[in-house]
Amino acid sequence: MAGVSDKARFYLERAAPELREFEEKEIFTKDEIRALVTKRSDYEHLILSPGTKPSDFLSYVAWERSLDRLRAKRCRRLNIRPGTGIAAASSHASHARTFGIFERAVLKHPGSVALWRAYLDFAGGEAKASKRWRRVCTRALRLHPTDAGLWALAGRRAAQSGDMERARAHFLRGCRFCTGEASLWVEYARCEMEWLARVEAKKAGKGVRSGVNTMEAIKATEAVQEGDVLLLEDDDDDESGDEGGALMLPDPDATQGQGKKARPEIFDEEATRKMEQSPALSGAIPMAIFDIAKKQPFFGPVAAETFFDVFAGFTAVSSQQRIVQHVLSVMEESFPNHPCTCSCQIRQPLIGVDIMTAAFPKALRESLFRLKGGMEKTEDRKTLAGKIVVWIDGILETEGLDAAIRTVLEHTKRSLESMC
Repeated sequence: MAGVSDKARFYLERAAPELREFEEKEIFTKDEIRALVTKRSDYEHLILSPGTKPSDFLSYVAWERSLDRLRAKRCRRLNIRPGTGIAAASSHASHARTFGIFERAVLKHPGSVALWRAYLDFAGGEAKASKRWRRVCTRALRLHPTDAGLWALAGRRAAQSGDMERARAHFLRGCRFCTGEASLWVEYARCEMEWLARVEAKKAGKGVRSGVNTMEAIKATEAVQEGDVLLLEDDDDDESGDEGGALMLPDPDATQGQGKKARPEIFDEEATRKMEQSPALSGAIPMAIFDIAKKQPFFGPVAAETFFDVFAGFTAVSSQQRIVQHVLSVMEESFPNHPCTCSCQIRQPLIGVDIMTAAFPKALRESLFRLKGGMEKTEDRKTLAGKIVVWIDGILETEGLDAAIRTVLEHTKRSLESMC
């Protein structure tokens, strides 16, 4: 244990100057500093001892973050402005210490996906360290290429920063590895539907001037945030000046000219003109994702219904009905009497119909007609009844629902509950 004590003392001594400054500025009292040193010492001995668990590191990080929040609160009370002097230095030191704990954690437990995700959440959230996030995500994906959640995280971050080309690259590469479950494929389809919704919103004049054409809408949608790009190609050359020699692939936004970083140009004029006539804007990509997914080992009625539910949620996409019908046609052909197929058939007439409009009662009448036929042909009436009850509950939660419609739905719900 002498070795553990020496290592613990090394890490504790690195924080000594900051603690002395806390005492001088009266942010913490001597007794409080003595108590936090004892607590930090306990954590250091715990994570340095043999047999430590990933949860021990996460507990240590949680304690450090709570200490930093307390420090920030007292700085505000003492009128020590954030971003200046000890307030800024303490914030940076706290982030550096937390990053150090995470680095030691993932080096000791590289197989713990929970640690990698917590590391990414901190780097991309509270710390806002985009460069480190890219580095950590690259390392995590290399160690866990079959983890769908990590690939979805990388793809979603690229999409949120406006780089759909790179987001698609992440999702496509992840789908090559993750063929045992539908989650990544569904997330990819959701991401594409969100992109279509954003493009159509821009074309409608939301967020930009009204009357923009397709080219301008796509450019407004795909405005890449500089410095937030993750590359996962096969080139393993580390970035020059990468701290600690950690793995991170080069940033494609190479400097040009007098050291100025060039913003990536997602679409040139010719490519955008082609995009205006591309099937991608009519929902071809989500349908293609579904068509490839149905050839995978995980595909079944439950996975198909999950795709249906995702597509049904994007009422602002003009091609939604076409996409939903495509999924339903495959389900009717492959699983005609399965409860999932019958559930989708029953709910289809109400997709995109506002509950508060005059069109809703007519659509509901069609759904109830389909419900009667679905209950007669399904191979599992109890499961189908349970699905429809959940669906009806969602409608009944709507405030201001017409009394007559509520009465009909409540009667239908009671009838179905008797079958469950």
